[in-house]
Amino acid sequence: MKKSIIAMGDGLWDMFPSGPLLGGATANFACHASRLGGEIYMVSGVGQDKQGEELLQMYRKHGVRTELVEVVEDYPTGVVTVKLTESGVPAFTIGADSAWDHWSWNSVIERKVKLADAIYFGTLGQRGQSPRVAIRKALAIAKNDGILRVLDINLRAPFFDHALIRDSINLCSVLKVSDEEINPVLQACEINGSKSEENGLRELQMQFELDLVVLTKGAKGAVLLHPGGIVEHPGVPATVVDTVGAGDSFTASVTIGLLEGKGYADIVTDACKIAAGVCSHAGAVSDWG
Repeated sequence: MKKSIIAMGDGLWDMFPSGPLLGGATANFACHASRLGGEIYMVSGVGQDKQGEELLQMYRKHGVRTELVEVVEDYPTGVVTVKLTESGVPAFTIGADSAWDHWSWNSVIERKVKLADAIYFGTLGQRGQSPRVAIRKALAIAKNDGILRVLDINLRAPFFDHALIRDSINLCSVLKVSDEEINPVLQACEINGSKSEENGLRELQMQFELDLVVLTKGAKGAVLLHPGGIVEHPGVPATVVDTVGAGDSFTASVTIGLLEGKGYADIVTDACKIAAGVCSHAGAVSDWG
């Protein structure tokens, strides 16, 4: 039986120079988790426009359930302008006041949350006040019911502050953070960033009573800290086209691995392989038929 995962947050179009591709950390996660065998419910907002209908069609194409996606009448479907460096690293310009900033909590979402095996959320997906309130309602239910709560930190200036980082970590049971984000996270949590990598992660784990902390390091692999120790992976070689969505696919693989009861070493290895594959093509999910 497929594991039920509620993915709450941003879903939009990444506007590359070559044209639009599905984007948003939550949407990327949802599509990858679906491909890896989960039953994924996307919780977000789309505009009452052509781009919104096409985004719903894209979710369905990748097996993502859309009945919890709200069509928001007064706001457009979100877009992000993406520019790539020569090494394929993206720079994002995020459109303001989009439909994914304005979806609302309702009783149908509440029922699905109570039946879920895991909840996924990020920091950017809490940019709007209504989604922020809704996500935190879901996480309160999940925490009370012992449901896996996966936070993928995705810091996009200026849409975060120290309070958002701390509050979000306090609501999760599994934290995934990248090497580019770890120092701002440690600063927000008043943890000395000059300590060793492992000590910093361990302090995060202890301060917030986390089950797992995962640090991704790009081409250098990843580190997973669990209560009994630490697992490291050196990374999987890849010919990089761009890195858009690689971290989201990594988190999707970790979440599915945890729900399937895999060992920590296998979880990290699988996630590194998935992320390397995503780096080898343009966009987060663009090569899927």
